[in-house]
Amino acid sequence: MRIVAAGEEREAGEFGAVLEQFERHLRLERDLSPHTLRAYLGDVSSLFAHMKAAGHDDLSGLDVVVLRDWLGDQHQAGRSRATLARRSACARVFTAFCHRRGWLASDPGLLLGTAKVERRLPKVLDQAEAEAVLSAQGPGDARDLRDRAMLELLYATGMRVGELCGLDVDDVDRDRRTVRVLGKGRKERTVPFGLPALHALDAWCVRGRPLWIREGSGPALFLGVRGGRIDQGTVRRVVHAHLAQVEGTPDMGPHGLRHTAATHLLEGGADLRSVQEMLGHASLATTQIYTHVSIERLRAAYRQAHPRA
Repeated sequence: MRIVAAGEEREAGEFGAVLEQFERHLRLERDLSPHTLRAYLGDVSSLFAHMKAAGHDDLSGLDVVVLRDWLGDQHQAGRSRATLARRSACARVFTAFCHRRGWLASDPGLLLGTAKVERRLPKVLDQAEAEAVLSAQGPGDARDLRDRAMLELLYATGMRVGELCGLDVDDVDRDRRTVRVLGKGRKERTVPFGLPALHALDAWCVRGRPLWIREGSGPALFLGVRGGRIDQGTVRRVVHAHLAQVEGTPDMGPHGLRHTAATHLLEGGADLRSVQEMLGHASLATTQIYTHVSIERLRAAYRQAHPRA
């Protein structure tokens, strides 16, 4: 089924045919997530609209000048650095695709610079706040058991919310205390977790999950109240709600727990490569942001506690 980007109308003529083939390439060969796929299709549709406005009716007019003009217009329109960086990356993927297909004599994307993204330090819980959130008492019903198991697993493993939602019962190895995670690009990794997460999972699987199983539940580890596989929106609401119950805790979603897990691992002495593998980062540079978080927290503690700070 064709995924249509937000605000995109089906292109006509050559541009439309190119867009559909590019979509097929992204979906079948690069195996991008639906979110990234929509974003890339929207970016290319925006590029096509820019080309048409400049009087180009086919791909022969696509060169580095057109690409830079398009990105310049985006900058003038107030697009964020992150959006510009993504659109630059999308342009390079698209022009490389067109060049390989023989639609472009050369690849203009190779001449395109990379927009630098401002790296903001993520918000994280300190260890006392994390303990307060995870140890808060609940009613002990099926919903509570599920929510606690999800919170424990998110914090224990640092997995992404989409990875949590995709877990099946058989992905959990109780004896080894590991979970098999299918990450970005369908890359599989095995992540360890501790006893608190194991106990929470056991409670959910023994006393909670059987109450919600329906005919269409399948092997999904975490279920919604109607018995289907849980969705990301529900997980986000659960995380926000549980953090709001602990006074003074910063508001964050599941990705905040991922940041927190990584930061606490590094603070506890884990090496950067191990944290990279655990989180499923393709680049070590992505993981290095958490070293800055730890240093900033150390500086803050020093300023608060040292008499000569």
